[in-house]
Amino acid sequence: MEQTLISATQLQALLDGPHPPLLLDLSFDLADTEAGERSYAANHLPGAHYLHLDRDLSGSKTAANGSFRGRHPLPEREALAARLAELGLNPDRQVVCYDAQGGMYAARAWWLLRWLGHGAVAVLDGGLQAWQAQGGALERGQPAPAPAAPFQPRDSLAPSVDAQALQNGLGCLRLIDARAPERFRGEIEPLDRQAGHIPGASNRLFKLNLQEDGRFKPAEQLRQEFQALLAPYESHEVVHQCGSGVTACHNLLAMEHAGLSGSRLYPGSWSEWSADPRRPVAKA
Repeated sequence: MEQTLISATQLQALLDGPHPPLLLDLSFDLADTEAGERSYAANHLPGAHYLHLDRDLSGSKTAANGSFRGRHPLPEREALAARLAELGLNPDRQVVCYDAQGGMYAARAWWLLRWLGHGAVAVLDGGLQAWQAQGGALERGQPAPAPAAPFQPRDSLAPSVDAQALQNGLGCLRLIDARAPERFRGEIEPLDRQAGHIPGASNRLFKLNLQEDGRFKPAEQLRQEFQALLAPYESHEVVHQCGSGVTACHNLLAMEHAGLSGSRLYPGSWSEWSADPRRPVAKA
C-alpha cells in the first residue's frame, strides 16, 4: 500500500490489477469554486469520483458557541467517512488522490483520510498533468455507482491542534506557514480579515516542495530542506498552517514523504487566528 506519493506508472499498474484503488479527483479553484467540478465532468481519470473542497472536505465555519472556525474547517468525521463508504472505500482499499493544481487540494484529502485512520492513501505525483504526459486514458461523466462499503473512522493517523493549544505552545514548537511570502509578511491579504502571520512562524511556500515539472522533489532533497528549517526542533514538534488548513497539508505530505513523521496541522490556520482580535499578530 502506498502512503505518501504514487507515480503515474505505479497507478496504471494498480488500475490494471485485480484490486483497483479508489480514485478521487480533488481539482478546485478558490476563485471559481465550481471550476474543478466542471473540469472533472469534461475529463478525469478512469473511474475517478469527484469530491468538492467546500461541500465534502470542509465543515461548518461556525462553531456551536458562534465563533468562526476558519474558511475550511474540518468536516464531521462520521459524515466524511460515510461519504467515502458510499464511493466504495473499505479499510483495506488503496486510495489515490489527485488534482490539476500541483497537489494542493489532493494533499488535503490525503490528510483527511489519515485523520479518519486510513493509512493506505497516496497523492498522484504530478497530478492530472503527469497522467496525461505518460499517455494515460481519460473519460467523461460519472463512474458507475459502487457498492457501499463498511468503512468507519478509526484512530487518527494525523494529529492536529486547535487555536488555544497553539497559542499556549508558541515558543515551544516550530510553526510553518505554507502561504505565499507576501501574505506571510503582511504586505497583502486577499482573503482574510487582517494581514500578517502568527508570531514565531517560519514561512515555507508549499510550491517549494515541487520540481519544475510539477512532481515532488526527491525525498532526500525534501528531507534536507525541511531539516534546515526545523532545527533545532524534531518533526513531532512541528505544526503546519496556511490560510485555511489546505495548502499546509502539502507541507505535511512533503515531510511525511521525506521520512519526517509526526508533525501536526492547525486546521483553522490564519483565517481563524486572524479573525479573533485577542490573538497576537506579527508582520514583516
